[in-house]
Amino acid sequence: MAGPHRVLLIISGGIAAYKVLELIRRGGERGLAFPAILTAGGAKFVTPLSVQALSGERVYQDLFSLTDESDMGHIRLSREADLVVVAPASADILAKMAAGLADDLATTALLATDKPVLAAPAMNVMMWRHPATQANVATLRARGIRFVGPAAGDLACGEEGDGRMAEPGDILDAILAQLAPVERPLSGLRALVTSGPTHEAIDPVRYIANRSSGRQGHAIAEALARLGAGTILVSGPTLLPDPDGVDTRRVTDAREMLETVMKALPVDVAICAAAVADWRPAREASQKIKKKNGEDSSSLDLVANPDILAALSKPGNKRPALVIGFAAETERMLENAKAKLKRKGCDWILANDVSAHKGTFGGDRNKVHLISAAGAEEWPEMSKQDVARQLAERVALALRAKPAARRHGG
Repeated sequence: MAGPHRVLLIISGGIAAYKVLELIRRGGERGLAFPAILTAGGAKFVTPLSVQALSGERVYQDLFSLTDESDMGHIRLSREADLVVVAPASADILAKMAAGLADDLATTALLATDKPVLAAPAMNVMMWRHPATQANVATLRARGIRFVGPAAGDLACGEEGDGRMAEPGDILDAILAQLAPVERPLSGLRALVTSGPTHEAIDPVRYIANRSSGRQGHAIAEALARLGAGTILVSGPTLLPDPDGVDTRRVTDAREMLETVMKALPVDVAICAAAVADWRPAREASQKIKKKNGEDSSSLDLVANPDILAALSKPGNKRPALVIGFAAETERMLENAKAKLKRKGCDWILANDVSAHKGTFGGDRNKVHLISAAGAEEWPEMSKQDVARQLAERVALALRAKPAARRHGG
């Protein structure tokens, strides 16, 4: 359309509303216009005057304003925008969106819009993880609503965990990506991604696991899908919602993951981002193992789990054209990653330091080295979403250089 893109910004109640002012400022520098709807809750945290001063646009609040509604303002607002952004998106407004409620100007405009909607959730970690909220998010994703965040970190309530609204820069990136003409260089190709930890049962109540959150793998799957790949995500147990536009298949342990991965073949690219447990108990007890009187120690016999990366890298007519693994290391990272590349037979390894002080497991940022036969390439520290985008772009370049890879597409 002619002129600047118009982004209808719906500001709901939450302390994170103050970040929206920075979003408006930075978006304005990129030529975006931000007409805004401020809910009653949102107005407890930012004022209409502050929003209007930064946006240069009118701020709307009242569904029943005679001036606004003389031309059905809620419909006009929702239709004149190129994109609707809900930030912060509280648990309350997500629930109303999922249920199709329309009891104020914001929810009425959301129900009346025919434009794409992007939501940036912000709430307490327990509210975000509550089954009701997760069900609402799943419903909204199924309807095509996109999400940016939430991130993990310190929350305004004093707790820590998922629920922190994405930073203004990340929301702006998501807005610009939504508005930009979409290049889909992976159209017609198939991608497979593994993500998260695996849980290896000891008995009905205990298992062996690790600290992987699945954030990096899920972000990679979504980035590949955004570039047009038909993407299958095989995920171990995580609290993350299924990524947009991705065929997600949930598994529990390494053997189930291997079986699901092999059934998904053939694909053009396979990226093993899951932190698969190397070992599992040799025997799973059918009942909870009890501590015996006077017992100060016990032992657990372990056997090796199947090697999913090596299985995918094995030569054969179903081997993907590009197989990529991850090396999560706590020491001698590059040395160990190069040895893993040779040992597994894959094409690339992304090596990262997962020492506890790095905050990689469960965090939002990552620093990786891309290891290939050509050598090691250091990437700067960036968000896991940015790592995913950069990796997806590199995959597209590599597959375009391998025309034979397209035999797996469809």
